[in-house]
Amino acid sequence: MQALAQRVRAASAIHLKTLGVDEIITIVDRAVARLLDPAEPLRQQADALLPLVTGYDADMLRLGLTGLLKTFRAPQLRRFVAEDFANPKVLDGFQPAAKGGAVRAYGPDLLAHSWAGNVPALALWSLVCGLLVKAGNIGKLPSAEPLFAGWFARVLADVHPPLADCLAVVWWRGAGGDEASALYAQADAVVAYGGNSALQAIRQRLPVSTRFIAHGHKLGFGVVSARALDTLKGPALARRAAWDVMRYDQQGCYSPHLFYVQRGAAISPREFAAYLAAELARLQTRYPRRALDLEEAAAFAKWRQAIEWRQLPGRPADLLLGQADDAWSVVYSDAPAALTPTALQRSIVVAAIDALDTVADLVAPQAAYLQTAGVAASPEELHRLAGSLGAAGVTRISALGAMSQPEAGWHNDGRFNLLDLVRMTEIELSAEMAAEPYASYEP
Repeated sequence: MQALAQRVRAASAIHLKTLGVDEIITIVDRAVARLLDPAEPLRQQADALLPLVTGYDADMLRLGLTGLLKTFRAPQLRRFVAEDFANPKVLDGFQPAAKGGAVRAYGPDLLAHSWAGNVPALALWSLVCGLLVKAGNIGKLPSAEPLFAGWFARVLADVHPPLADCLAVVWWRGAGGDEASALYAQADAVVAYGGNSALQAIRQRLPVSTRFIAHGHKLGFGVVSARALDTLKGPALARRAAWDVMRYDQQGCYSPHLFYVQRGAAISPREFAAYLAAELARLQTRYPRRALDLEEAAAFAKWRQAIEWRQLPGRPADLLLGQADDAWSVVYSDAPAALTPTALQRSIVVAAIDALDTVADLVAPQAAYLQTAGVAASPEELHRLAGSLGAAGVTRISALGAMSQPEAGWHNDGRFNLLDLVRMTEIELSAEMAAEPYASYEP
């Protein structure tokens, strides 16, 4: 592993750091264009093998992969860079600084990745970020989806052969042993995805000087205003919400666990829950849920049983929609509910609220785990909600139906994708002024 790290580091210094960021964008764009082409053999391989490896429905995977790849075309990548750098040319050389002097951004010589396999092709996000900041990249593949990162690396090397030695994908079981320690000891920065315990284990193995960017468990939720629930808009909105629940069976960090629905509209919160249940049933026929293993099936059944227990006499009643053998489950609560995780696997809670302003207090106890909120509301309500939800810990607000499709350049977990990877070198104005007397044109 030490030899591999040295090889990647040396190759990136020669072949990657000498490229302009626009050249890198062009290379990535060409690779992505190939993977978007249905006639590309590697894309055909992905469409055939990913359903077998992950268990996800083939059509759902095909649509999801195409949507993800489109996020990494050249126009989107330029937005990606511009989101973090007012002047993207700082990645190529010193540029004038607003305060005077000049500034340049340097990416790490070696960036290590530890990817999770809950969502196929998740590795694209951090791998492309590493390329944009001109880092040599070594990524550890997840056991749950060990394919796509290797395919992407192969296409990149085909498009621009000098990149072949600038990135590598590796695998080891679990947290790894000496090979993992060797990689982390060599890396200048580490980006990791996974459960909190796995992330903590990685952190403990890193030298204190190594930059660590961790993306752990998150909770998503939705908010639906009464203004969005007339008889025309309401059913269509439930359809979009169902897509957010269905995509990758809620395995994404952006997936919703609960929808807060305001009373006082032509469609009541309970009716919205019924529409949502009908849409999930329809989506099950078109994009079936993957087969659950024993542990997942037990967790799903236990979650349903806990709801059924609350339906006993003398307890507050929650309405459980769907049958025990359905591959989805909707729970309707007639009272405001605190945000808690569901059993995933297309299980969702719909809770009635009287006022949108109460949502922030209901989700605030989960501040450390908040990320995405899907909102259907008027412009005035949206901006008022954004203020309170942002203060509560939410880092991304999207439309319902777009929760599981982040935009190019989004701030993952509220952080900068590229700025967090680089170090800035500044030439202060004082240094420039002090250099003037030594210029050849001075007497």
